[in-house]
Amino acid sequence: MIPARFTPVLVPLVMTFFMAFCVSFLITANSIGFPAGFVPLWLKNWMLAWAFAFPSAVFALPLARRIVGRLTA
Repeated sequence: MIPARFTPVLVPLVMTFFMAFCVSFLITANSIGFPAGFVPLWLKNWMLAWAFAFPSAVFALPLARRIVGRLTA
């Protein structure tokens, strides 16, 4: 089991894994359709998207929590 102290890093890691997976699929399919070689291209785009999404989420999540905290009672 992973210690709970790693939660602030693991949540954005898992969240961005799935988000980059879905969004890169949609963007790749929308851009080029489904030609031969689609899957390797999509996976390449997914890994690139995830490489940017994860660090962005790690830094953006505390800011998002503060904004939501101010917007809610």
